[in-house]
Amino acid sequence: MCCVPVCIDVPVCLDVLCVCVLMCLCVLMCLCVLMCCVPVCIDVPVCIDVPVCIDVPESFSRWKNCCIRGVLSMAMISGFFMMIYLGPIMLIVMTIQIKCFQEIIDIGYRVYHSYELPWFRTLSWYFLVCVNYFFYGETLAEYFGALVQREEPLQFLVRYHRFISFAVYLAGFCMFVLSLVKKHYRLQFYMFAWTHVTLLIVVTQSHLVIQNLFEGMIWFLVPVSIVICNDIMAYLFGFFFGRTPLIKLSPKKTWEGFIGGFFGTLVFGFILAYLLAQFQYFVCPVEYNSETNRFTAECEPSDIFVMHEYTLPFTVQSILRWKTVTIYPYQIHSVALSTFGSLIGPFGGFFASGFKRAFKIKDFADTIPGHGGIMDRFDCQYLMATFTHVYIASFIRGPNPSKVLQQLLVLQPEQQLSIFNAMRDRLRDRGILGGECVCV
Repeated sequence: MCCVPVCIDVPVCLDVLCVCVLMCLCVLMCLCVLMCCVPVCIDVPVCIDVPVCIDVPESFSRWKNCCIRGVLSMAMISGFFMMIYLGPIMLIVMTIQIKCFQEIIDIGYRVYHSYELPWFRTLSWYFLVCVNYFFYGETLAEYFGALVQREEPLQFLVRYHRFISFAVYLAGFCMFVLSLVKKHYRLQFYMFAWTHVTLLIVVTQSHLVIQNLFEGMIWFLVPVSIVICNDIMAYLFGFFFGRTPLIKLSPKKTWEGFIGGFFGTLVFGFILAYLLAQFQYFVCPVEYNSETNRFTAECEPSDIFVMHEYTLPFTVQSILRWKTVTIYPYQIHSVALSTFGSLIGPFGGFFASGFKRAFKIKDFADTIPGHGGIMDRFDCQYLMATFTHVYIASFIRGPNPSKVLQQLLVLQPEQQLSIFNAMRDRLRDRGILGGECVCV
């Protein structure tokens, strides 16, 4: 119930697009590696006045770190999109979530010297299972309605899902109270709060990532790619042009990198939105097909994924010499996503930097050389996922007929007939339905 994989039929025409997107990102990272790994040329006073290329000792570690980050970033990006292509994505999100949770819990375990606390690790993982059971169960009930109706055990679990989830959590709560030891009271409550804040930050926002995925693959890929692009662009601009410190929490961040990353991310997001909006596989909401027992992404694209012609403001017309422009409305939404990802998204990284400074650690872990732990790479992604979910709910999402139908099918026959009669009368009053409708 908690780990249902998302398997979607991928049309053959997507092979070319996936390869193109992957190649673009790889080329970007190759440029980063080549630019970072070029030896530094300086003039050395020798017998003949010629420039000699040598490695400057003071900056060697800086260039070496750039090379390592570039190569590993290219590998991570390639691996990420390969996993997206192969699926199942929900399991990938859950794996990343578990690893992030482990890194944060381990920090608390080391910092507070919680080696003697009874049941601390066991209860932390127990609460992780409880919260995942709740969120994935909610997803199952919402998106697997047709499957649930066919399986009697699932009907029971879905019907009483919230009560079961609360009862399971309550068992863990009672276990924590029973594990309290007199000499460790304060420390145990510290770690209890630590676990729950970690669950709030990691698990809740991971659930929002999956919710975005069900709205359409494009709402997952574009925000994730925007954060990746902003991270790369800000690093490159900061590395080569950075002079002015941006924030004390992260001394290596510069205004030049911040501004350069913003404009680079805007362009990248606008182009990526145009490429992905052309394919049904990316724009259609993911729905479960009860006949094939698979998720499908086939639909009539909504208005935001249909080309529209827009009249440009007069000032822009005078500059570009264009009166109108034809684009996908989603490209305009991508500008909003890119703006948040490049201006507000980095504050997720600043928050993580402040957290690490508070506990005097350099990285969350050493899983990825030159990058730290998994949480070091996903600190901005979680904030971006939350914004995307709120943005969809506020400006994009409308009534979903398939969800309404699933809810109607759960009702008793008498309730279904009552709704049918009410809808018939409503449609007849509006003149949409003729008087020849059969009364039930």
